[in-house]
Amino acid sequence: MQAMFLKLASWLAQKLVGALLLVFVALAGYGVWLFLQEEGLLEQGRRAKLQHAIADRERLLVAQAAIERRIAGMRAEVAVQEERLKQAEKIISSLRSLESWWDRLWNNPSQQAANAEQTRRLETLKLESTGKLADLHRAVTQVVWEKDGLEMALRRANHEVGRLEESRSRARHYAMLAWERLRWYLLFALLAFFFGPTLWALALYYGFASLLSRGQPIRLGPEPEAWPEVGESQVSIETILRPGDVLRIKEKFLQASDEGIGKHTRFVLDWGIPFTSMACGLIELVELHQARPEGEYHVTFSSSDDPHAELAITTVPAGASLVLRPRFLAGVIQREGERLVIRRHWRIFRWQAWVSGQFRFFEFLGPCRLVITGSRGVRAERLADRAGQAAPARRTNQDATIGFTPNLAYRPVRAETFWSYYRGMNPLFDDVFSGRGLFVVQETSSEGPAAKAGAFWSGIWNGVLKVFGL
Repeated sequence: MQAMFLKLASWLAQKLVGALLLVFVALAGYGVWLFLQEEGLLEQGRRAKLQHAIADRERLLVAQAAIERRIAGMRAEVAVQEERLKQAEKIISSLRSLESWWDRLWNNPSQQAANAEQTRRLETLKLESTGKLADLHRAVTQVVWEKDGLEMALRRANHEVGRLEESRSRARHYAMLAWERLRWYLLFALLAFFFGPTLWALALYYGFASLLSRGQPIRLGPEPEAWPEVGESQVSIETILRPGDVLRIKEKFLQASDEGIGKHTRFVLDWGIPFTSMACGLIELVELHQARPEGEYHVTFSSSDDPHAELAITTVPAGASLVLRPRFLAGVIQREGERLVIRRHWRIFRWQAWVSGQFRFFEFLGPCRLVITGSRGVRAERLADRAGQAAPARRTNQDATIGFTPNLAYRPVRAETFWSYYRGMNPLFDDVFSGRGLFVVQETSSEGPAAKAGAFWSGIWNGVLKVFGL
């Protein structure tokens, strides 16, 4: 019970860490994207504002130059008006100095009237110049006030922009913006992360697997005249090559052999199926030939790269055959001059083939001896009549199936329990064999540390091999 709680706690911790990482990566990634996008927009805005500011500055400079010209003109006019005032005052003073009692009694009255008229005109001119000077001073004062007001408004605007830029946090801005735009997507992603695998497994187990495993079984051949014999599996096995025997074996399974036996390289197991041989690794084999008329040679088989692999020799006599997945085949022993006969069965238009993902089956016909490898051992299960059973049937793990006799009815069925499938202890489908015959399985479906290291790609490759019956 304690171990179960520890596993549950570990699972929850992993899920929580994964969820936090998912949220962080999503927000950070989207925030960076927004940052880059807005940086571009900000740069565009900055350039537009800069151009607008330059245009405003040029306009202000033009206005300033115009104001300076206006002020200069006004000052020149002020000087003119002041000079006119001085001249008028001087003339008026001179004319008034002529208006003595002596001149009024003895001078020309017409001259006196002309002087008086000129004096009035000069007084009017003086009054107009004084008014113009006052207007010019007021205009200059108004322009200076406008300029001061504009400068004060610009100072206030610059101060406000600086204050806003200093008080703004870009990181917080982008984080909040990313959260506002991604929160519903993140919620959906978290729900899919926590519950998606479980819902998918439930749909596959109770929907897809339950529906598609109801088809008719596949039967590849009639009752055989003889039955194959599967020997005891061991980590290392030894066999005897008698005169006329030919052994073709994968090099990694050949551990030792007697000196004096003929050896050479066999590039392809069977040129009739070159692509199948290459896909199964049955290329560049070592061929051992006992060509002497007498004597026996001993050969030892063992895996050089998988400590869990065990081997067994299956004898297929004449009249017997065995449907075998070639990837479990390590080697073949035949008599000299005999050709290995492999019968291929395609089942593309059968529901069962689509359920299992295997559309092609290879039937190895005797006489021959097959060197079979399996994880933790190779075992033969024989189906025979039993009391109380109409037809013998037996279920096995689909990943453990190596081969079976062609007369057996073969069909994949849904795994017995959902929990075993959900925890990865059992594939979605098991193999069920019914009838009277035998099937061969490996003790475990483990493929060793190398396959676990590359589980993703090896899973894809194994799926491809399975489609072609390998």
